[in-house]
Amino acid sequence: MVLTIDIGNTNIKCALFEGMKMVHYYRLSTDRAKTSHEYGIMLYMFMQRDNVSVDQIEGIIVSSVVPSMNFTIEHMITDYFNLKPMWVAPGIKTGINLKYENPQSLGTDRIANAVAAYEYYGGPCIFIDFGTATTYGVMSDNGVFLGGAICPGLKLSMEALAEKAAQLTKVELVKPESVIARNTIKNMQAGLVYGFVGQVDYIVKKMKQELGSDPSTIKVIATGGMARMISSEAHCIDFIDGELTLKGLRLLYERNRKS
Repeated sequence: MVLTIDIGNTNIKCALFEGMKMVHYYRLSTDRAKTSHEYGIMLYMFMQRDNVSVDQIEGIIVSSVVPSMNFTIEHMITDYFNLKPMWVAPGIKTGINLKYENPQSLGTDRIANAVAAYEYYGGPCIFIDFGTATTYGVMSDNGVFLGGAICPGLKLSMEALAEKAAQLTKVELVKPESVIARNTIKNMQAGLVYGFVGQVDYIVKKMKQELGSDPSTIKVIATGGMARMISSEAHCIDFIDGELTLKGLRLLYERNRKS
C-alpha cells in the first residue's frame, strides 16, 4: 500500500492506495500545537480500525502548503512507519509541463491537482479546489499547466466578514432557499454562497474565453470541502472529485518511485 498525505491549512487529508485504487481515507485537523506522536497515534488508530498494519505501507508521499507542519509530519512518518517520505518539491517528476513564471512558488496541492485532472479527465480542463483558499488551475489539451487564479475560500470569507463587521457573527455555511433573505443570518448565507456561485461561473467563463478552445470541450472539475454545495448551483462544473489531490499524489509517487 501507498500512503498519500496532503497537509492543508485546515485539514490533513490522508489516503491509502492499493495500486491506483483508494481503499481508505482519513481526515485530521491541521493543528500546529499537536506533536508528531499525537498525529502518529491518531493515524495508527485509524489504520488499526481498518485492519491495516504499518508493515503494509511500502511508501509515503506528502504535499504541504503549511511549511511549519512539515517537521512534525516528517518525524511522525519516521517514528511510526520507519520510512523516508517522498515530498512534492521542486525537481519532482510531474509528467506535465508547468508554464508558470516561478514553478517553485506553485502550491504542491495545485501540482497534484493538475496531474490528476489531466490524467483522469484529459485536456483542456479547468480544476477548482474549494479549500481555505479557492484555487483555479487550467490544463491545455497537450498537458501544459497554463496558470490559474486564487481567491479567498468560502469559510475564510465568512470568518473575515464576522471579524471585521461589528454587528455580524459567524454563520453555518449552508445554501439558503432564496437570495432574497429575511433575516441577517440568511442574508449572510445568501451573499456568501450565491456570491461564490457567481464568482465560479464568471471566472470559468473568462478562462474558457482565454483558452480559445471550443467551450464544450473544456471539462471543469471541482474538488475540496465546499465543492458539492457550490456545484449544486454553479452551471459550469462537469465533475466533482473529492479525492483529486490524493489521486494526484499517488500518480506522482508512481512517476518518482524509481528515482
